[in-house]
Amino acid sequence: MIKTAQEAIQFIESRQNFGSKPGLQRINALLDQLHHPEKDLTFVHVAGTNGKGSTVSFLSAMLQEAGLTVGTFTSPYIEELNERIAINSQPISDETMTTIVQTIQPLIESADQNSDLFEITEFELLTAVAFLYFKEANVDLVVLEVGLGGLYDSTNVVSPLLTAITTIGMDHMEVLGDTVEEIATQKAGIIKKGVPVVTGNITANALAVIDDTAQKQQAEVSHLTKDYQFDYQGPDPKWGEQFDFYNEEGRISKLSTSLLGKHQVENAAVAVQLFYLVCKLQRFPFTEKVVKNGLKNTSWPARMERISQNPLIILDGAHNEQAMKRLVENMTTEFKDRRIFVLFSALEEKMLKECCNNCWEFPKRKFI
Repeated sequence: MIKTAQEAIQFIESRQNFGSKPGLQRINALLDQLHHPEKDLTFVHVAGTNGKGSTVSFLSAMLQEAGLTVGTFTSPYIEELNERIAINSQPISDETMTTIVQTIQPLIESADQNSDLFEITEFELLTAVAFLYFKEANVDLVVLEVGLGGLYDSTNVVSPLLTAITTIGMDHMEVLGDTVEEIATQKAGIIKKGVPVVTGNITANALAVIDDTAQKQQAEVSHLTKDYQFDYQGPDPKWGEQFDFYNEEGRISKLSTSLLGKHQVENAAVAVQLFYLVCKLQRFPFTEKVVKNGLKNTSWPARMERISQNPLIILDGAHNEQAMKRLVENMTTEFKDRRIFVLFSALEEKMLKECCNNCWEFPKRKFI
């Protein structure tokens, strides 16, 4: 029997990363026994190769600024597992995590004896913990980040208010497929019948897959540059980026993000459009003040994060070719007059050659 937070986390992390069979049968079987807490929650569901965590953070900050109690489920964590499940940016406590895992543990152990349901994964278990926590806390809305892909991801059991797909790139090919179109098909799997979709900066061939899925599901799509747009104004002199945003509601000028990099303007624009649609569907006021304060107050670690001022040290979690290209572009723009020392590491299954090749584009570089 689990008694401590350490034991609860050990139990979670003892589960395998992937089930032998892709699908939602395991998470649905577990949620059946928990009386489907997700059915009492309102979700915005966010998928994408890159940018989904930042988008979740921007949207959550605006919703909190509007006075809502907001649950977030994200991955990966930086320091502690608890970070992945949070309410109003505060991670779940050790005590609450332990109590919920104590509830679920016997169900998991029973399922392990069933040949049809065994192998409930770490991520599926965490998904169930998050749903229970958010229901017990009676949150107003959950911003839910897909773990991997979308179609067979355990988060895809929800019936969301809105969905979003931020970007499509080459990552996790061993699971999602070897082409952009195959990966886009997996991401588009979160699109539900009649549920609006917001898309970010996505290449034409991947976007065609998403649009085709949305059409079949009769889901209206808000496209970046077509249904909503941004004008990039350049780096914020203090820190972050500046831009103007406009959609059918009008224009909001002089927005500023707290996160560095032009790609964060794209993520912020997706989040603002999502916030606008949440307000429209839930009949909340969509105000310039809330948008500005929310974007400015957003915090998301390890995304071009300044962890030291002198010497200046930037920490970023880029680990695929698309993310590395953007990192190099942003570092070159933001710190063009500086000599850059590069320390890079990644899991061996990542596209290491492609990632490292991008690093050669750094001016005045030196590798450690």
